[in-house]
Amino acid sequence: MAKDTEKLIRQLSLISYLMAERRPVTAPEIRRDVEGYSVMNEDAFARRFYADRSELDALGIQLAVEKPIDGLVEQENYSLPPENFHLPAIAFEDEELAALGTALQLLDGEFAYAEPLRLALQQISWGRPSPLLASEQHTVALGITGSAGGHDISQRLAKIETAIFRRKTIAFEYYTMERDDVGTRRVDPYQLLYQGSQFYLVGRSHERGAIRVFRLSRIRGKVAYVTKAEHDFTRPTDFDPRRYADRIDWQFGDPIGTAEIWLSERIAWQVERHFGRYGEIRHAPGAERIFATPYASTRALIAWVLGLGANARVLGPPELAEAMRDRVGLLVERHTGEPPIMPVVTSVDLAVVDASAAGAQDGDGNGHHQDATIRPERFARLVTLASILIEAGRAGGTLQADELCGRLKISEQELHEDIAVLNVVNFGAGTYVLYAEVGADGTIEVDPEPYGDSFARPARLLPVEAKALVAAIDLIGEHIPEGSLASVRKKVVAALGEDPIEDGLQIASPGGDDAEIAAVVSQAIASRRLLSFEYYKENEDEFSTRTVEPYALINGREGWYVASYDPARESVRHFRLDRIKSASVSAESFELREDIDPAADVDGWPRTGEVPASRRARVWISADRARWAREERRVAQELEDGAVVVELGFAGVDWLVREVLKEAGDAVVLEPADAREAVLALAESVATMGTMGTIEDRPLGEIKDFSGVQ
Repeated sequence: MAKDTEKLIRQLSLISYLMAERRPVTAPEIRRDVEGYSVMNEDAFARRFYADRSELDALGIQLAVEKPIDGLVEQENYSLPPENFHLPAIAFEDEELAALGTALQLLDGEFAYAEPLRLALQQISWGRPSPLLASEQHTVALGITGSAGGHDISQRLAKIETAIFRRKTIAFEYYTMERDDVGTRRVDPYQLLYQGSQFYLVGRSHERGAIRVFRLSRIRGKVAYVTKAEHDFTRPTDFDPRRYADRIDWQFGDPIGTAEIWLSERIAWQVERHFGRYGEIRHAPGAERIFATPYASTRALIAWVLGLGANARVLGPPELAEAMRDRVGLLVERHTGEPPIMPVVTSVDLAVVDASAAGAQDGDGNGHHQDATIRPERFARLVTLASILIEAGRAGGTLQADELCGRLKISEQELHEDIAVLNVVNFGAGTYVLYAEVGADGTIEVDPEPYGDSFARPARLLPVEAKALVAAIDLIGEHIPEGSLASVRKKVVAALGEDPIEDGLQIASPGGDDAEIAAVVSQAIASRRLLSFEYYKENEDEFSTRTVEPYALINGREGWYVASYDPARESVRHFRLDRIKSASVSAESFELREDIDPAADVDGWPRTGEVPASRRARVWISADRARWAREERRVAQELEDGAVVVELGFAGVDWLVREVLKEAGDAVVLEPADAREAVLALAESVATMGTMGTIEDRPLGEIKDFSGVQ
């Protein structure tokens, strides 16, 4: 028998024994009565018993220890209070369980923590209709599902998850984008962060002697433990995981100053609502605002301001305003006249790139990744399986092996192995927890023992299960019209006694979202009533009033959208929630249109970031930013000077212009000509605003060799 299996039998038997005895017992009694210990000598027993206690403690199952006055270890008494093993009953409403079922449906197969989420839902819904059996719904669709995105990253994520749990120092090769350099990192892993469809590791870098953030996709090769010790470090008590999720791009790094940004009346409401937490908003004349925000990256802040077009400008500090003028001047300079031609080193077949990317995204051709990222501890699976088998046995019912495999997402071989383990878990003196057997026809017959009460109630959620459950809730947020996940979260955290994001995984709030607007939209979807709202069309810098039939909420790379049918335009339209200034539910109802599939596009632009388009633009990216372009865009040409040319699909010139401005002079439209001219016009308009001065006031240097088109 494998050592891991022996350990599991020993630990489960220890729990069963302590729960059945209902009294403190001594170490010699445990050695005599618990499966696996009796064959050990005293020294081996002492080591194994200590290690088992330590592992159970790490899983949140703490043995109570009564120490004798004289301090002799062999006279210590051990017990397991029921509250240290069983999960307190959680009074869920039917709507809340339905919402949990929807969450699993949406995430199953792609969410990196899908398997422990499945086990967690089984435990917390004890005695109620299982969320695992929820009926299919069509009011929410996810383009961003918390997937690790590929086998290599999945492997790293699983290793880091275990290292955080076991407090193990890890080592890996890491590519630093800013320096274009690969080097070895030794890190004490504190926290995993999911933000903007990417997983990040937050931990103490031994090389820097400080906390740093590492993107998992930039880790090269495998992640390895540095030592063979049981634990390598203790996380500082003053570490605050929320600090790293509540930052915006321009605040990554050490602060270098506080910027003051003037905002026009047109967009002041939007910045105040969605970016106000990153600084301070104060009133200016009329409905204008001044946004004061600490910043660590000059370029990132300027890029954000430029993305707001003529509705924002930098007031200070002087060095930031000067940098803004330089960047705008560069935009004008590089879009004036014909771009010079530089040699092309290589050209890329974008059709091949697209096919390759699709394969990496889908895994099995259906949008589901074949390799499960985070597999829960087998201990968790065994405890859940035991509870299911005992419940069925006591009810006098039978189970089908194939249905149970589907319910727990395990193979038939794994099911047989798990049942074999549970069949030998005992309370001592030949009293077993259960006996189960899989018949030739796949029927599972269960004979629960009288003392199987230990596993006849839901067990505490193990750390990875708790993290999976709360992470799933935080990923979806308040976007399930049929029920509230916010109330579910409160009840789960209360039952656990702590918030799982404190120790392991945090889902950062996505951009492009608005909780208040989402609640109104959800109400309209659930009641099938028309939704009216005032919408800011960012690309055209104008407001419009819409009345639509809302069908579903969808998330994507840029945030959450309402998928709807617009009767005025007789077509399906998607509206970003953070651009809805105000919304209301109409008294007028509507009938669902059978030909409308709100999730039809979920595998397209929500995941790729590119809308279906009839036009394509060729955009030059400077050598300084080419590394980022290779990571995020489709590169069409590699140029001799290190720059690249990318292709972007676009449906409207206004959208393309904004995207180019957000690159702060490091992106240049090569074609089409009308888009190139539109960038120049907007850049000149921005340059002539207020304190920024005019283009005529500042001398333009020679145009550098920046393009490489042929």
